Amino acid sequence: MKLTKTNFLLLCDCAHNAWIKVNRPDFYSARPLSAFDLGLIETGNEVDDLARDLFPGGVEGGHGQIERTLHLIASRSPIVYQPAFETDRFSTACDILVFNAAAGVYDLYEVKASTDGDGKAANDKLYASDIAFQANVLQACGVPIGVLNLVRLNSAYVRGDVLDIQTLFAVEDFTQRVDEIRAETLERMNGAFEFLSRLEQPSGPCDCITKGRSAHCTTFDASNPDVPSYSVHDISRIGSSKKKLAALVDAHILAIQDVPDDFELSDIQSLQVQCAKSGREVVDPDAIKALLSNYQFPLAFFDYETYPAAIPRFQGYRPFDQIPFQFSLDVLRTLEGQIEHFEFLDTEVGCPDQRLIAALKAFMPAHGSIVTWNKQFEIGINKRLAAREPEFAAFIDDLNARVVDLMEVFGSQACIHPGFKGRTSIKYILPVLVPYLSYEALEVQEGGTASQTWNAIVSGTLTAEDEGLKKAALLTYCALDTRAMREIWRALKNYNATEENVSP
Repeated sequence: MKLTKTNFLLLCDCAHNAWIKVNRPDFYSARPLSAFDLGLIETGNEVDDLARDLFPGGVEGGHGQIERTLHLIASRSPIVYQPAFETDRFSTACDILVFNAAAGVYDLYEVKASTDGDGKAANDKLYASDIAFQANVLQACGVPIGVLNLVRLNSAYVRGDVLDIQTLFAVEDFTQRVDEIRAETLERMNGAFEFLSRLEQPSGPCDCITKGRSAHCTTFDASNPDVPSYSVHDISRIGSSKKKLAALVDAHILAIQDVPDDFELSDIQSLQVQCAKSGREVVDPDAIKALLSNYQFPLAFFDYETYPAAIPRFQGYRPFDQIPFQFSLDVLRTLEGQIEHFEFLDTEVGCPDQRLIAALKAFMPAHGSIVTWNKQFEIGINKRLAAREPEFAAFIDDLNARVVDLMEVFGSQACIHPGFKGRTSIKYILPVLVPYLSYEALEVQEGGTASQTWNAIVSGTLTAEDEGLKKAALLTYCALDTRAMREIWRALKNYNATEENVSP
């Protein structure tokens, strides 16, 4: 067994998860990658490939060809892409090595598909550990090491007519940060190697046991079989209250129904726990009525689908700007009126912005509320549209002024149900309030798959028949999003203020 950089970083997050990946690969890979995970891999590959243009003319190390890499290094090849190295315990591949002839050393460039403006110290710490692992292996292999660099996308970059590679990427010297932790990282590397070399699966809970549900590793259930599907990890914002979650876990309180009545929780958390214990929904019809009373007819139930392109594809776009390629719109002009459905899907060559705006101007009512789910997303897309197309700014500003958020009913806990499991995602709300509607039979069932499907269409790699089927799948999915919103709205309108369902 060779400890790879990937498995080392995985172990730093959750040791049990890394052990299962290394020692039970069939079990680990049995869970298929999500569209989100696949998108991350695709984005990473795209950014890695483009970053090579910062140092053109290099040669391939050979993706795991150790002897070839060593030959290239010994002959002082000026630029090497994906050189691979290994010791008796460790193996790694670097993104780019550039020989500094004046100093007689190789400068390392580690490429990340992220921006320099993320502002997260945790990310920089992770990146430093990543580079430190590489530096330790390279040193053990006798490679003269110079400057250790991190290459990320420049968050301030705005694309012009053509892509400017030199401005698109931000290169930062991480040498000092890495040097400060190299010795410590080497100790952790050796400890990780010993841990992953064990033949028996580690006992006890994994490192994620004191993390909120969204931060759990992929094999959490295997390492923590006693944790129920609806547990204390699902309590709203419990992941940011580590002391609270740790106190519950240390007391062996795992089911949300077992949380003591006197355990200190926020009002929102307490109401969720009470709801879980009773097994019944808790509804405040007056609060719902107050929220929905702000909605003005005609109601326009509206939803965007977008693609987060790491590499800006069109003029005016920044790294990871969302490309709005689709929307669905259901218009209800009166309470008893008929639904008018409109849709837009752009798969043409070039930027879709102006075509999308034209469709919005043609289909969107001139007044009334625009009903969304998580309005900050749609408003954000519109703001970036206005920045790129300033001649339409007044029109777009008017749209944003009319946007309301149906999710607020659930975020404010005017309506909670054990089936929501503390979530406010429409995918959790819909099966409870509108059980006759479901995404399960659809080819496209969530936004990540929609993004990847659109990207496959515009990449030109599909047959005409497959392209037609994919377009139909996108239209069906997005239409269900707006239908789901209007049916949830109808369900909320029908609540009555009865003694059994009104919250205290």
